[in-house]
Amino acid sequence: MLIFVTANMDQDATDVATQADQTDGAAEGACCAEVPEVENETLVKDIQLLSALGNDTRYELIRRIGAAESEVCVCDLEAAIGISQSGVSQALSRLYSAGLVTRRKDGSWRYYGLTEDAEQLLDTLDSLRGNDE
Repeated sequence: MLIFVTANMDQDATDVATQADQTDGAAEGACCAEVPEVENETLVKDIQLLSALGNDTRYELIRRIGAAESEVCVCDLEAAIGISQSGVSQALSRLYSAGLVTRRKDGSWRYYGLTEDAEQLLDTLDSLRGNDE
């Protein structure tokens, strides 16, 4: 059994080497321009931002905070969203880490608002959807 696995590993390595050779040959005869590099840091930041919005609760929080006239208290968000305080806090923490919301503590309450990036992102989504509110 071990010999079989080793043989498969050798075949996989051969396949990878063959694919690399084919890729090198394809690049020489490519019909299009070379695809530019993208900095890893840019990818990481974009993915963090977009994945923060990739959850129904977090996206709804962003929309509700954005629709408010001023900063919104966590207690009001809990009531509006209908999930536990812990769930709202976790979602807001993720949004804060992604740079989409601001937070301010006043006594025992925390208030959240949108960052400029979040406002621009929501405006862009509205424009793409054709809903310039």
